[in-house]
Amino acid sequence: MIGFDFMSREISIRELDGNFVKMLSEDWALLTAGKDDRFNTMTVSWGGIGELWNKDVAFLFVRPQRYTYQFIENNDYFTLSFFGGEYKKELGICGSRSGRDIDKMEATGLTPVNIGESTGFKEAKITVYMKKLAYQDMKPDGFIDDSIMNNYKENDFHRIYVGEIIKVIVD
Repeated sequence: MIGFDFMSREISIRELDGNFVKMLSEDWALLTAGKDDRFNTMTVSWGGIGELWNKDVAFLFVRPQRYTYQFIENNDYFTLSFFGGEYKKELGICGSRSGRDIDKMEATGLTPVNIGESTGFKEAKITVYMKKLAYQDMKPDGFIDDSIMNNYKENDFHRIYVGEIIKVIVD
C-alpha cells in the first residue's frame, strides 16, 4: 500500500461539480473500509449525499452477505471512490467477485492508498472520506410501495449506513 499523494486537493462536498446521481448510478463507485493490508472494497450504485443532523453526509446500502459488510461493521471510517466511466470493467469485477475469493487489487490493477483510517485508490478522480455515524436495517414493513420487494427475492435486506463526510479529495 502506498501513502496518499497530497498533490491532489481537498474540497468541500458542496463544491463538488457534477451530477451525483449519474456518478453513482451510471459510473458507479467503490465503497471501501479497512486499511493497510486489511481492507475490502465493493462496487456500489445506490446511495445519496445530503445533509442530516446538521452534517454533510452520505448514505450507502450494503447487504449483510457482502464481504465488505464485515469491514464496515468493524471500522469507524470508510471511503467512496469515483473513477468515471473508463473504469467500468474494474468496478464490474469489484461488484461481481468477492474479496473472499480473489485479490481484487491484482484482478483490477487498482492501486490502494491510505486515506486517514481507511483506503482509497490512486486512480480515483474523487474520494469521499467518511466517519460512520449510524446504521439502520431495511425492513419490509417499512415499504409502502410493494414493488420494492422485487429487489429482495431472497429476503437479503440492506443495511443503510450514514457517514459524515470528513473530506473530499479530487484529482
